[in-house]
Amino acid sequence: MTQSFQIKDRPIGRDHSPYIIAELSGNHNGDLDRALALVDAAAQTGADAVKLQTYTADTITIDVDRPEFHIQGGTWDGRSLHELYQEASTPWDWHEALFKRAADHGLHCFSSPFDPTAVEFLETLDAPAYKIASFELVDTPLIRQVAAKNKPMIMSTGIANLAEIEEACAAARGTGAGFALLHCISAYPAKPEDMRLQTIEMLANTFGVPVGLSDHTLGSAVAVASIARGACIIEKHITLARADGGPDASFSLEPDEFKQLVDDCRMAHAALGPAATDRKGVGGANAQFRRSLYVVSDVKAGEILTEEQVRSIRPGNGLAPKHLDDILGKPAARDLQRGEPFAWDMIAS
Repeated sequence: MTQSFQIKDRPIGRDHSPYIIAELSGNHNGDLDRALALVDAAAQTGADAVKLQTYTADTITIDVDRPEFHIQGGTWDGRSLHELYQEASTPWDWHEALFKRAADHGLHCFSSPFDPTAVEFLETLDAPAYKIASFELVDTPLIRQVAAKNKPMIMSTGIANLAEIEEACAAARGTGAGFALLHCISAYPAKPEDMRLQTIEMLANTFGVPVGLSDHTLGSAVAVASIARGACIIEKHITLARADGGPDASFSLEPDEFKQLVDDCRMAHAALGPAATDRKGVGGANAQFRRSLYVVSDVKAGEILTEEQVRSIRPGNGLAPKHLDDILGKPAARDLQRGEPFAWDMIAS
C-alpha cells in the first residue's frame, strides 16, 4: 500500500485526483512578461502547480571547451552545456514575481534547485515543496539538504537504476513531510513506445511512496494512460506556442492542449473508481432491461409449460433465465396471460 502526502492542503496519492504540474522550464524565452503569461495560462488550464528551475549556468556547470561539455544528438545537438543553461535559466530575480502571480491564481509554485545556494534561496520564498530533477537524483547531498527543510519532495527517476533510486529515497526520508517519485524517460522528446509505464506500479510497490509521471512525450495520451497504471502526479512542460521556439518548446504543450491533458487525466482517474461486484450504484437503473423469463403466449391452468409459452426475453422483471429448465414441463398453477413476468408461484405444486 503506497502512502499519500500533501503539498499545502492538497492531498496527493492514488485515491485523489491527479496532481498536475505545469513545468515552465526555459519556455519563457528570456522574457519575464512571457513567464508571467505562462503562469496565467497554467492557471486557466486547471493545473495544480507551476514549477520553475532554479540555477544559473555557473551553478549547474562550468564554461569549458571540452567534448563532454557539448551535447551530441537530440534536440540540443552541438550546443555547449553552459550556453544552453545560460539561455534556459530563469533569472533568480524573477522568482518572487512568479511565486506571487501563481499565488494570486491559487496555484502552488515551487522549483527544482540544482545546488545548495538555490535551496537556500528558495527557502526565502517559502517554497511549499521541492522537485529533484532526473539528473540530480544521484546528488544525495543535495537531496539531504532539501530533506532537512522538512517540506514535501518530488523526485524524478530519469536514467537512475534501482540502487540509485534506493539511495535517493534513503536520503529523502529525512523529511517528515513525505515524498513521491516520478517515472521519467530522459529523452526530449520521448517516444511513447519507450515509456514503459508498468514501471509506475513497480516503483510504487518497491518503495511504498506515491508515484507519478514526468512526461516528455508529444501530446497527452501517455499521461492519460499512466493514470490507469497508478500515476497520481503528472508533470508536463507548457509553452504559449511551440512556433515561438525556445529550448523546450518542441516537447511542450500549448495552453489548449494542456487543458485537455488536465481534463482527460482527471476524467481517467474518476473513471477508475472502486471495483464493483454487484449491480448497486451506477448500473442498477438499467438492470430492468436484462433478460428474464416471461409468459409469451396465453396458458390455461394445468397446462404443461413449453418453450413456446415461456421464454427468456427483455425486460428483467421475471425469474432469471437460468431457471428455464426448472419450469418447462411443469403444469401452470393458474391461467397465465401473455406478457406476465414469470414467477415461481405460477407452477402448480
